[in-house]
Amino acid sequence: MTDLPAQRGGKPVVRFAPSPTGFLHIGGARTALFNWLYARHHGGTFLLRIEDTDRERNNEAAVAAILDGLRWLELGWDGEPVSQFSRAGRHREVANEMLKRGRAYRCWSQPAEIEAAREAAKAAGRAQIFESPWRDRDPAAAPAGVEPAIRLKSPRTGETTVRDNVQGTVTFPNKDLDDLIILRSDGNPTYNLAVVVDDHDMAVTHVIRGVDHLTNAARQTQIYEAMGWPVPEFAHVPLIHGPDGAKLSKRHGALGIEAYRAMGYLPAALRNYLVRLGWAHGNDEIIPTERLVEWFGLDGIGKSPARFDYAKLTDLNGHYIRNATDAELVRRIEDILPEIEGGPALAAKLAAGGRARLEAAMGGLKDRAKTLLEIVDGAHYLFAARPLELDDKARALLDAPARATIAALLPRLLAVADWQAAEIEAAVRAHADATGLKLGKVAQPLRAALTGRAVSPPVFDVMAQIGREDALARLEDQAA
Repeated sequence: MTDLPAQRGGKPVVRFAPSPTGFLHIGGARTALFNWLYARHHGGTFLLRIEDTDRERNNEAAVAAILDGLRWLELGWDGEPVSQFSRAGRHREVANEMLKRGRAYRCWSQPAEIEAAREAAKAAGRAQIFESPWRDRDPAAAPAGVEPAIRLKSPRTGETTVRDNVQGTVTFPNKDLDDLIILRSDGNPTYNLAVVVDDHDMAVTHVIRGVDHLTNAARQTQIYEAMGWPVPEFAHVPLIHGPDGAKLSKRHGALGIEAYRAMGYLPAALRNYLVRLGWAHGNDEIIPTERLVEWFGLDGIGKSPARFDYAKLTDLNGHYIRNATDAELVRRIEDILPEIEGGPALAAKLAAGGRARLEAAMGGLKDRAKTLLEIVDGAHYLFAARPLELDDKARALLDAPARATIAALLPRLLAVADWQAAEIEAAVRAHADATGLKLGKVAQPLRAALTGRAVSPPVFDVMAQIGREDALARLEDQAA
């Protein structure tokens, strides 16, 4: 992580600022996407700041997971990530400047004293706002040996207004906003101070984040005003709920981005789906990324919580799979093999010459798949060891008459000189005509014997893909 970028004029500067306490979850990914799209639409700057001030909860593995998730989603940031923790000295400097300006004060109140005051307010039916006795008290009366916190001297009357590009104008009575601690007694800055200082120093013009930060916007506005700094534009986007309208949980899809990758979703599909959770452009549902960049604006973001729907995401992913190139799909599959069951074994087979076989078969595989895992599952026949393990439906298809049909067909197939799908089909059709069988009565047992299943890509393509030697050997294994 490096120093802050230089000031930029004329173009918007946005940032994504995750806390590294876990993986990049789906809500954070959407926030990053909205910021990235806004910057790219306007030719602006998309910055990444890691808010790693909570040293007990933060860890380097989580930082790596966040960066990895953003890279997989193809949301490239500008410059190097900024560590908020590394800037603690700057945060302390601003807190002390606010003391000099009379916009902050030292507070020696202890946790037990604060809690007792809040309990008394609760018992009296008053707002549980702690009013520090040190706001206007002479610091000379401070207890010896006690380090003070520094509090913002918030206005006690009037209102603080947040003008938001999504939520509209929101006002907060100042009597409901207490004197926020900006520097703890151990010298560590608090979240709201650090965010304001960093956003100011990074020349952030637009803060796009979840609506759960709306109250923070009021507190942060007061810090901006105390320092005489311009307040950035805010856009607080609605949260994501589950299909039942409840708060998003793991059963709804509140998983890390790496889980969606391992489940076989494509980044383009996930980008398309996430942006539609709260943003709209007419009735368009399938929107390529280049169109998202062209059309995205804050005015398209609604106020209502969006509902996460796995089925819609999966259907959309199927569309993107069908329209992806075969080479891209093979590459995406290779990327997730270390993360899925049986993946390392398949990776070894691809490395041993199977990659070309998989790519050649992709046309038939992707048409019926909605995830990469379904493609992997459907491609099992390409690399299956003999004798093939038959599923129940394949076993039912391979009854005695079917096995006899395969045995009778084998001499014709052995005579096929050019082992291509068209030539194989011609031989099978000739056999069907000669024996008075319908083509399906021949093709279905072939499929079961060649793949171990009742469903596969076109059977003649399958035979061509696995090759003459392997195809004939599999048929001989099942012939009567």
